[in-house]
Amino acid sequence: MNIQNESSLAEGNLETGNTCGRITAISISKRKGIPKTNIDQAKLIENHGIEGDIHAGNWHRQVSFLGLESIEKMRQKGLPNLRPGAFAENLTTEFLDLPQLEIGTRIRIGNEAELEITQIGKECHDKCAIFVKVGDCVMPREGIFAKVISSGDIKVDDKVEIIS
Repeated sequence: MNIQNESSLAEGNLETGNTCGRITAISISKRKGIPKTNIDQAKLIENHGIEGDIHAGNWHRQVSFLGLESIEKMRQKGLPNLRPGAFAENLTTEFLDLPQLEIGTRIRIGNEAELEITQIGKECHDKCAIFVKVGDCVMPREGIFAKVISSGDIKVDDKVEIIS
C-alpha cells in the first residue's frame, strides 16, 4: 500500500468511525504457546480458520486479531522490539478500534473473506513472557476472536472492513 492510500484510509476512518482498516501482518504457528511466524498471505477457510495454523478448527476462536495500536502500547511500556505475532495473534490490523467491536460484528478482508466476531478478550491462565517482563499484557483486554464465515485468500495490506 502506498503512502497516499494509507493516508486516505486513515482519514476515512476518522470520518466513518473506524469502519475500515488494513492488515499489517498475518501470523501462524504449528504449535500452541509460541509466538507466531509472520507470512505475506494466507487462506482463510470457512468454519476452520487460517490454513496451517494450530488454532484453526471447528470452534469459536478460529482467528485472533490484535491492533498494531495495542502492540505499540506494550512497546511504550518497555518492550520496544515487540513484533506482530508476539501475542500469538493471527491478524494484526491498523486503524480499527478492535476492542470496541461487538460480538456478532461481521468483517470482510480483501474481496472474499468474511468473519464474525465471537469473543472480545480472553482469560490468560498462565502469565506469558510479556506479562512477566512488564507486568501487563494487552491480549486479554484488546485481542478479539472470530470464526470464518466465507473463505478467501488474504494478504498483508488488504483492506479490513466492518460490514455489520
